[in-house]
Amino acid sequence: MPTVAFQTLGCKVNHYETEAIWQLFKEEGYEKVDFEAAADVYVINTCTVTNTGDKKSRQVIRRAIRKNPDAVICVTGCYAQTSPAEIMAIPGVDIVVGTQERKKMLTYIEQYKQERQPINGVGNIMKSRVYEELDVPAFTDRTRASLKIQEGCNNFCTFCIIPWARGLMRSRDPKAVIKQANQLVKAGYKEIVLTGIHTGGYGEDLKDYSLARLLEDLEQVEGLKRIRISSIEASQITDEVIRVIDRSKKVVRHLHIPLQSGSDTVLKRMRRKYTMAFFAERLERLKEALPGLAVTSDVIVGFPGETEEEFQETYDFIAKHKFSELHVFPYSKRTGTPAARMEDQVDEVVKNERVHRLIELSNQLAKEYASQFEGEVLEIIPEEKDKENPESGLYIGYSDNYLKVKIAANDEMIGEIVKVKITKAGYPYNEGEFVRVVTDELTPVVNG
Repeated sequence: MPTVAFQTLGCKVNHYETEAIWQLFKEEGYEKVDFEAAADVYVINTCTVTNTGDKKSRQVIRRAIRKNPDAVICVTGCYAQTSPAEIMAIPGVDIVVGTQERKKMLTYIEQYKQERQPINGVGNIMKSRVYEELDVPAFTDRTRASLKIQEGCNNFCTFCIIPWARGLMRSRDPKAVIKQANQLVKAGYKEIVLTGIHTGGYGEDLKDYSLARLLEDLEQVEGLKRIRISSIEASQITDEVIRVIDRSKKVVRHLHIPLQSGSDTVLKRMRRKYTMAFFAERLERLKEALPGLAVTSDVIVGFPGETEEEFQETYDFIAKHKFSELHVFPYSKRTGTPAARMEDQVDEVVKNERVHRLIELSNQLAKEYASQFEGEVLEIIPEEKDKENPESGLYIGYSDNYLKVKIAANDEMIGEIVKVKITKAGYPYNEGEFVRVVTDELTPVVNG
């Protein structure tokens, strides 16, 4: 039985796609082994979102080549798409496939075995207009299932290389999305995370169909308990989306809405599609629809030209609107983007000092958000044993509003929805205890 090993760098979409590529290998009779083991084929799914992403990708490729110089080395993903020549130049790389036509990988492997000539299978992603159907009926890690619904992005923010790595916005066929949702529920998943490169843009290229319609159709999937949207831009939170979320029994009380900056002048330089007034208004509407909503966000600190005043605007906006957690990134130059060529690059020392201020604010807001739920009963899906204290019998799970909770549980509870009382709120973890719920006490117990 031929063996294959995978290594994934970067985002959730990449992790989803690695699972999909593994399905293709499985169908061809391959066995999956650990990346640290000797394998016949190594597949490295790369990331290019930062210059560091490129560098890490190159390190992993070289590691695979050293492990088994006779193996077929296959490189795919975003870095492969933007810089195929750079990757082909690494001695030992055999096959390069970008962010489309992944299904050809196995054909290329057979071709390579016959001809022993390196293959560059990267095409022009900007010409791609059709969503590449990649199915994942179940995931290796069995608690939360990602469901990829779209590909590409039309935004061209000045700091971002992703449209060049992923192409323009294209949505997955709604029928295929619903079919996969049903498959995932059959495989035992209670929660599905809708994911994509620009998830909230789903449906912009479809006739008479939208993200709101998709959410309504997913609401009908029997056995599905939770729908989580991995990320949605403020500009895509339409009145219709808010109405659907308001009525929904399944969309969770957690949205990840990238802010990037809380200053209108910085947003303009970033070429973002909203103003702070608009963002604030959307947040207020959402919090009316979903009381107790957790809003997490991404922020770039030290974007070219960011003044102390502009940074302060960002800080104040976040403090005022009480985000529940932030991912804070110091701006890093991405070669090939307009922002990397801008004057007024911010000094690293200033950047780091601002990053620390925002992380402190984020930690404080996260604690404040969690403290509202102390003493409340929430529904948790336990995901894994507490790795820090494996002997403790504690498991870590997420509530619908994205609180990380430690509870005493067992392996049977993994992936199931359990009711948990938050005994001690905190950050990054809350402590909780399992609540036994007696259903319909009037039903007599019949022994039979």
